[in-house]
Amino acid sequence: MDTSDSWLLSRVGARLLAASAGGFAGWWIGNQIGYPATTGMAAAASAVLILSVNDTLKGHRLLDWLRTPEAVPPDLPGMWGEVAHRVQRVVHLKDVRIAEERARLREFLSAIEASPNGVMLLDANDQITWISSAAADHFGLNPQRDLMQRVTNLVRQPAFVQYLAAGDYRDVVKCQVSHGRQTVLQILVRVYGDGLKLVLSQDITERERSDTMRRDFVANVSHEIRTPLTVLNGFIETLGSLPLTEVERKRVITLMMQQSERMQGLVSDLLTLAQIEGSPRPASDRWIKVDTLMARIETDGRGLSRDRHPMTFVTEAGGKHCEIAGIESEWLSAMGNLVSNAVRYTPEGKAIDVRWQTLPDGSAEFSVKDGGIGIAPEHIPRLTERFYRVDGSRSRETGGTGLGLSIVKHVVQRHGGELRITSEAGKGSTFTLSLPAVRSRLV
Repeated sequence: MDTSDSWLLSRVGARLLAASAGGFAGWWIGNQIGYPATTGMAAAASAVLILSVNDTLKGHRLLDWLRTPEAVPPDLPGMWGEVAHRVQRVVHLKDVRIAEERARLREFLSAIEASPNGVMLLDANDQITWISSAAADHFGLNPQRDLMQRVTNLVRQPAFVQYLAAGDYRDVVKCQVSHGRQTVLQILVRVYGDGLKLVLSQDITERERSDTMRRDFVANVSHEIRTPLTVLNGFIETLGSLPLTEVERKRVITLMMQQSERMQGLVSDLLTLAQIEGSPRPASDRWIKVDTLMARIETDGRGLSRDRHPMTFVTEAGGKHCEIAGIESEWLSAMGNLVSNAVRYTPEGKAIDVRWQTLPDGSAEFSVKDGGIGIAPEHIPRLTERFYRVDGSRSRETGGTGLGLSIVKHVVQRHGGELRITSEAGKGSTFTLSLPAVRSRLV
């Protein structure tokens, strides 16, 4: 038995003994002075009754407090005060433990919320008992409103519904969902407890897109190289098997040279792209004069146009000379690609405007505006993909490799900027390279 329990029992015994002793004393004194024995017994019974009534009232006060233990405990003397104190201590310890467990639960849920992967808990009837914000975003659910709803009533993608109903969760399932944008989810289900389910979801849209781009890249490279190689092999067989006149021979050799140059251009662009992607970000202490870059780009652009397009080249620097930080060859490649694309895709007689502009906040922009047929909105997000062409046959006829805009995008991103494309069908397109203030200065 606990020491405090022994003390409490001793207090109860002492009080009963005191009441009995008082009653006995009253009976004995009354006997000595001549009162009847019944009077002494009545006095003893009254003392015990008074004590019982007093304890009962204190007990009721204690019971009233126990019904609302969050209230202030009553100030009781003696034994009942000790009982109230012990109850209060037990309630306090319970509250501390509950608070600690709730804090651990909040930390655990916060850790889950910090994960980019979605977590959803289902009961044995596939009703949602908890869902993280990432999972709610993945499946288009509301974390509060959709609780205790059957998940298959809310998420109706056939692949997910069949996967959940099959009960074989050894493999993951992929499904496409659309909530403002097309998203590819990878979903894994694990069973725990008594038929409960843990649903893990991961957004693999970018991974799938990268895999698709990689497959397209290999297929496009193979196609781009196979075509000129087929032409070259055919001409070589022709030269070896058929007697040709001098004029025919020169024509065949000219066509062979064109196909060879096409393959060389393709390989060169592939090497440039690989070099740009695999190199660290250029230092910001190597400054290049914009006037020099614009002069070289103008020479190349006018030579490619051969006076077929009205072309303007303007540098706006507030009367000063502008410089940009980075690698000169990469900037020449990026800016030159935009100008050459404008020349290739702008009909003869339509204007091309090339402009360098220093903005008030110190940043800079290089823009090329053409007078071409424009680009439909659905093509613009994919223009910088390798080998992506709006009109493949026309691009090959003009000598494009399909890698120019991809090179431009990687160059400007490596220098901390961005490529913006605006276009309207029938009214031409504008390609703009935005450069941060840290990479531009006026001298």
